[in-house]
Amino acid sequence: MDLRIFTEPQQGADYDTLLSVAKATEDLGFDAFFRSDHYLAMGDADGLPGPTDAWITLAGLARETSRIRLGTLMTAGTFRLPGVLAIQVAQVDQMSGGRVEFGLGAGWYEDEHKAYGIPFPKEKFGRLEEQLAIVTGLWATKPGETFSHHGTYYDLTDSPALPKPTQPKIPVLIGGMGATRTPRLAARYADEFNIPFASLADSERQFSRVREAAKAAGRDADELTYSNALVVCVGKDDAEVARRAAAIGREVDELKENGLAGSPAEVVDRIGRFAEIGSTRFYLQVLDLSDLDHLELISSQVQSQL
Repeated sequence: MDLRIFTEPQQGADYDTLLSVAKATEDLGFDAFFRSDHYLAMGDADGLPGPTDAWITLAGLARETSRIRLGTLMTAGTFRLPGVLAIQVAQVDQMSGGRVEFGLGAGWYEDEHKAYGIPFPKEKFGRLEEQLAIVTGLWATKPGETFSHHGTYYDLTDSPALPKPTQPKIPVLIGGMGATRTPRLAARYADEFNIPFASLADSERQFSRVREAAKAAGRDADELTYSNALVVCVGKDDAEVARRAAAIGREVDELKENGLAGSPAEVVDRIGRFAEIGSTRFYLQVLDLSDLDHLELISSQVQSQL
């Protein structure tokens, strides 16, 4: 059972804050540090001091950590051309000594595109499908050979397909709740399928769809890792849980229903319920990045019991 720390820096975090969390992630024995890929704060957050770029952040962390895996939930396909993205991710994989994992999504937050002048195409899923084909195709092309792709949205001719990642194959993460196209895409490209912020029932239903799609594609469904991303709020007692919930502007009862919240024993029990439906990896959405004691408690009282 892997526990990974998942951050949302667009809500307000500079690089030094993210570095502190990443180092705590490593020191406390967690498996990985992941971050979102957004440029605009959501809800009531002011987002100060301003956004940080996901892959620039991960490049920095690649040089300042030594063990933890590094990645995105999820890189927005609307932000980058796939050929350029393949170069960026391969370079960060080299910089980390082969510790990168690559989550890619279609992009969805229209307001941030408007705010920073990023085109927001109507047809995003078709682009995502081509992006996955291009990025993975570039990485898989043998040195000395070239890669070409002539699609609806992107056209590459005789690319040298360089640089190459350090890993023989960078793990690819795909996620979401789409009933047909998403499972089909996961069956073709994913090493891991992630469900963000969903109930047990919805997670079980979607995992089943992905398994069925994998079998239909002639693939062993057990080849994929199945994971959940859930907000985390743990306290040694009720007062500490309430304090941490208030710090992120959430209610305790709502967090217990929709996330991993409560005492360490309650959270271990809830993780066990997700494990029963096939989830073996959890991305713990940590929203108060100044509270490193929270991570220490999760490490010592939750992770130690799994």
